[in-house]
Amino acid sequence: MKLFVFDHCPFCVKAMMVAGLKKIDLDIVYLQNHDVDARIEKVGANMVPILQKPDGSYMAESLDIVIYLDALDNKPLLMANKHQEDIARYQEAASPFSSRLLYPRWLMIDLPEFQCQEAKDWFRDKKTKMIEQDFDDAFARSEEYLDGLNQALAEHLNWLRLPSERNNELACDDINLFPFLRNLTVIKGVEFPSHVRKYIDEVAALTGIGLYDHTAV
Repeated sequence: MKLFVFDHCPFCVKAMMVAGLKKIDLDIVYLQNHDVDARIEKVGANMVPILQKPDGSYMAESLDIVIYLDALDNKPLLMANKHQEDIARYQEAASPFSSRLLYPRWLMIDLPEFQCQEAKDWFRDKKTKMIEQDFDDAFARSEEYLDGLNQALAEHLNWLRLPSERNNELACDDINLFPFLRNLTVIKGVEFPSHVRKYIDEVAALTGIGLYDHTAV
């Protein structure tokens, strides 16, 4: 099977988490960010991740892929959601700051989906419109946005429990939260509460998902 992804895409990381957790043999293929045709020709839409199943057919929608991979051996591991509203509250508080911190930084590190200038230009154009702000200006205001992000991390994740506190079992909540926290490791100056940092490290170890600490900007 093949999984077509972007490394920085949290929805792609959802699928990669399950593959890593269950030791599923997947060929990870990194698409170029601007190559919309490569996505449309597979699933009829501009979206990732995309899973190519053993029969050659393609599947999109990250949570559908998560469910498919988790049930592949008829021994699903993921527990049901318990904290959907908590996660939604955190993301509502954090996203206005995290998007403006993350988007410029994705073009400052070496990611496989940005291996040509066209891919970088396409991403810059799309995301600049999304945040209604130039990347250079967003990056220059990092300190301001870090204050907001750090406050969201401190105030909205007190409910979070470590995998080591629950027999190293993961739930759909982890699939929906971890990818967004993992991406924050690319930002220098993030003040992760100690239990949040431990959570990121533990889930990364269980799923084999790499972090960005060594390339943080």
